[in-house]
Amino acid sequence: MKLYLKTRDFSVSNETFELHWHEELEMLVTLPQPKNLDAYYESDDYISHTDAKTSLTDRLYQAVKRVNLKNKLQLVDNQKDNNKSILDIGAGTGDFLVTARKAGYDITGVEPNARARQLATNKGIVLQPSIANLPEKRFGSITLWHVLEHLPNLDDQIKSIVSLLEENGTLFVAVPNFKSYDARHYGAFWAGYDVPRHLWHFSKKAVAQLFDRYGMQVVAIHPMWFDAFYVSLLSEKYKRGKLSLVRAFLVGLQSNLAALFTKEPSSLIYCIKRRK
Repeated sequence: MKLYLKTRDFSVSNETFELHWHEELEMLVTLPQPKNLDAYYESDDYISHTDAKTSLTDRLYQAVKRVNLKNKLQLVDNQKDNNKSILDIGAGTGDFLVTARKAGYDITGVEPNARARQLATNKGIVLQPSIANLPEKRFGSITLWHVLEHLPNLDDQIKSIVSLLEENGTLFVAVPNFKSYDARHYGAFWAGYDVPRHLWHFSKKAVAQLFDRYGMQVVAIHPMWFDAFYVSLLSEKYKRGKLSLVRAFLVGLQSNLAALFTKEPSSLIYCIKRRK
């Protein structure tokens, strides 16, 4: 693999990491991949493991999250074979499962971070620390909202996840898109890289080929329009050392406009089913 770019962990360690180009899959791989990855999540700035609303970026994140939760659940509801059982992997503080439970879903969740699990428990959501702790059952829907890029031993993880899906079930995988306009604009400062927590950086070809190995096919791809604005806001902070709402909004808007033609928005949701 060839060196694509060098970037830093802007939120925890300030260490330098490299992104290497995997030509066959058209994806990027973070190197080195630390063995003690848990240490890189121990930060109040890692907002998906908290319910923080103190800073401006916290409040914006929570506002966008509320809108995204409804959109995500609607996407799950739209599946014809939906049997109302759902497994959320990387459930964070449990907000998606709270939303799904209110809609009548039989919910199950996995979250390795102890602090996030405790916050979920306070909302009445009991999360398992790993897939290995799940009961022996299959699910009509399995969701990974910005989670796949975090998983070590990627092939083994995908194989395990697929085995938990019912025959007519659907996987929903949301990941950042390094081929977006905002990724090219910010380069090494793009918040979507989020090294070393993001171990992998996917293209459409990569997602299709990785799941094809296990008899799965991508049946639909949906943009996450709000991500361009939030990711641009963080990227501005990383690049300039301060927030710039106006500049971030303009870059996010430009990214979404470009995606109307390139079909490469800041983040994508892949709907994946068993190949027939």
